[in-house]
Amino acid sequence: MITLHQFRCYLATLETGSFTAAAEQLQLAQPSVSEQVRLLELSVATPLFTRVGRGLVATEAAHALRPHAERALAAVDAAQHAVASVRDLVAGTVRFGVFGTARIYLAADLAADVLDRYPGVRLELVGRNSQEVLTALRRGTVEAAIIALPIEDEGLQITPVVRDEVVYVSADPQRLARPVTPADLATATLVLSEASWGNADSTRRQLARAVQSVGGTLRPRVDVEDIEIALELAARGVGDAITARGLLHRLGDRLDPGLGWVSLRPKIWDEFAVVHRRGAELSPASRAVTELAVARMAEIGLLSRRR
Repeated sequence: MITLHQFRCYLATLETGSFTAAAEQLQLAQPSVSEQVRLLELSVATPLFTRVGRGLVATEAAHALRPHAERALAAVDAAQHAVASVRDLVAGTVRFGVFGTARIYLAADLAADVLDRYPGVRLELVGRNSQEVLTALRRGTVEAAIIALPIEDEGLQITPVVRDEVVYVSADPQRLARPVTPADLATATLVLSEASWGNADSTRRQLARAVQSVGGTLRPRVDVEDIEIALELAARGVGDAITARGLLHRLGDRLDPGLGWVSLRPKIWDEFAVVHRRGAELSPASRAVTELAVARMAEIGLLSRRR
């Protein structure tokens, strides 16, 4: 049976040209090295070295064996590194950036997924808006994030994950009788979320452009920070709200039964992407959380396509 120890002794001997030098390199006794090479020769049923004076000359078989031995040792090193990475992950802290409404979309599920898979990890999910998370990424205070597009992508690696249709929400069935156009938005009484970010918010930017395309201006009657407050005000008839289908599905029973929704025309989408600094290799911790977050967002994408 061939062992990794035999491969190490053989490669050291091949490199140094003698058992003595190989033993010094490996910090082993010379008889031990020569015995391991002898056992390897028995396993492959062919000589690997011939003696010439005080040195050794590798046979053709020894040279043919070399890449296979190197690959075997490299595979073991890679396996050890992978295990060490997971071990380090379990003991580490993961600081992962998320967009503002991620608390509704995935935050609790993602936290549960991470802690179930890596019970020793300490998790920080940070971010109130994609623009805030983008700043954190550029400053290096988070390694990776899932945020809404579009963003200024200089120096960033962007991998789109899922998109969710933006819809018009109202308590008035008459306003839901047909898809809502940019001209409708220009005259609608609206309650919009993300007050602190205004038109820096990705959804707001898209809505503003749509309204501007018909010569109007997006002017909500009420600005609030939280989408759930906007939806509550819409349920009271203060104004109509705009949000994403997947988010409405996630709210489930928390959504007022008097509210309904309809598509915009043309349709508008919230698109979400994994973002990190270009050229940077993510830590095992960030890679693991990113993979779990992408899986959860994919589920939201499926939900958003159900009517």
